[in-house]
Amino acid sequence: MRPGEWPLAIPMFAQFFLVIATFWVLKPIKKGIFVAFYDEHGLDLGGWHLEAAQAELLAKVANMVVAALAVVVFSALSRTLRREKLTFVFAGFFVVALAVFALVIGDPGHFVVWSFYLLGDLYTTLMVATFFAFLNDSVSPDDAKRLYPPIVLGGVAGGAFGSSVLSAWIDSIDHATWIWICVGTTVTAALLAGLAGRVVARREPEPAREPEAREPEAGNPVIAGARLVARSPYLLAIAAIVGLYEIVSTLLDFQFTSTVAHFLDDEAIGEQFALVFTITNVAALFVQIFVTTFVMSRFPLVVSLMTTPLVILGASMGYLIVPILWTGSLLNTADNAFSYSINQSAKEALYTPTSRDEKYKAKAFLDMFVQRFAKSIAVGVSLLVTTVFTDFSTIRWLSIAVVALVAVWLFAARYAGMRFREMTHDR
Repeated sequence: MRPGEWPLAIPMFAQFFLVIATFWVLKPIKKGIFVAFYDEHGLDLGGWHLEAAQAELLAKVANMVVAALAVVVFSALSRTLRREKLTFVFAGFFVVALAVFALVIGDPGHFVVWSFYLLGDLYTTLMVATFFAFLNDSVSPDDAKRLYPPIVLGGVAGGAFGSSVLSAWIDSIDHATWIWICVGTTVTAALLAGLAGRVVARREPEPAREPEAREPEAGNPVIAGARLVARSPYLLAIAAIVGLYEIVSTLLDFQFTSTVAHFLDDEAIGEQFALVFTITNVAALFVQIFVTTFVMSRFPLVVSLMTTPLVILGASMGYLIVPILWTGSLLNTADNAFSYSINQSAKEALYTPTSRDEKYKAKAFLDMFVQRFAKSIAVGVSLLVTTVFTDFSTIRWLSIAVVALVAVWLFAARYAGMRFREMTHDR
């Protein structure tokens, strides 16, 4: 990093650290509460009885509806608010919402279990999207390949820290206290965003300003984002990367959850989730420190984009052959250890040569709506498989679908990486 870049990189690093640390505290808690609740009670919809893993798939469908609303709100606000101001709005919302859940989480019923699960996913959807919209709007494409690995390292380190602390103290601290801790970290993240915003405002001239927005401000913000994506082969390639990853990730997570629920019971389920998430985030920290910076700074971006699908391909083949507790748990590590490190850095760098509208509207459409829509497709596939094949041993066959999807993902990653190189060379 260059000396003049530290004043921006440090608060962005720290902000992303806190956002992801908060998410990795919330994720195992909300997932553990949800799975344990329905592992004990089950979910009856008419004459259809769902086990815990199937009930969670329905919750992911509900996440798509919530994400669609989030796209509308995010895109509408981005018309008048940029960078740290968006962070202030969404951080304020989550502070209030988390405070409410801290008061009622002690004895949850169906409504609290579902709404807390949805809030946990919405947290990462909005806070991460806001963070990267700010970052992409403040960094040039050339600088992104150098700055993104150390800044994204903040998120990877935050994930390792948050999940490790939770794993070590999950039996000693009640859920309400954990949520109050998340309130404090969210407030601090907003303050750091304000500091980073002041740094960007002082920088003259602003780096590599993008072309003027071509999309009119009026109209439905979701449609505006969809139009921007539809008319750009480059953005369509990014959409394929985002969508295919989410389908693959959802299938892997369903296999992981089904495996844990099959082999373990009661409190052991939440403890396994916390342990696996800790292993995953430590592995992600290792990848970000020793792999991401080396690969992104020395090789074309396409190499970074293709790393994660290749790792997932290997893990899925292993689970297909030996579907036991730890090969099922390895699916989570192969997915998230690389997704939250090298894949995140490379994917976000793809947005840096785009226009402001594409950074805010198109990216919001991709990261929220397309992402959740892809999850709903994976949910439908998983529900279909588990409805037709009720034995646990059949879950392994989802890995065949994963292998096929990864092949298409690799093709999209290659195209996007080559196009990025052409666009940045033109600049």
